[in-house]
Amino acid sequence: MKEEQIKILKTMNEATNRMDLNMFAQMVNLNPNQAITEVQELAREGFLRKVGGGFGLTEKGKNALKAYVPVSADVGFNFYVGVDKPLGFSAQSLDEFYRLIKQVCSDALEFHLYRGDFENWLREVCRDADLAEAFGTLKAEGLKGEDLRKALLKVIDAKYGIGELQ
Repeated sequence: MKEEQIKILKTMNEATNRMDLNMFAQMVNLNPNQAITEVQELAREGFLRKVGGGFGLTEKGKNALKAYVPVSADVGFNFYVGVDKPLGFSAQSLDEFYRLIKQVCSDALEFHLYRGDFENWLREVCRDADLAEAFGTLKAEGLKGEDLRKALLKVIDAKYGIGELQ
């Protein structure tokens, strides 16, 4: 998701009353035409919905925002390829987690999935039992390599929509 789109979702989520287009555009650091274009794109992708004369966040939009909320560095997810073999990559949000899953070696993905590390982090740190359970389902399927990577990304994207606008 683009930075402008995240800013739009955050601003709409935090707004306590209606605002005109010029005020909204100024709050998200865009000109009015750019703001309209981004809002329309977010609505087309299902992150926003029409509400009266304006727009409001959908459940998908609220979930997308959760994906960008950082956790403290001490509970970030650290990727390894084996016991005592760190890769040097750490995720402090679900968005970072998603991006790192796209780039780390598949050996690391297999290592963490089959030890239950992903499930534990998602359940305990991210407080997302549903996503943890979905990862557990993938573990039961015995996926490996690029098939595993694609399945992990698909599960995250289905809930948070992270990949749709990247």
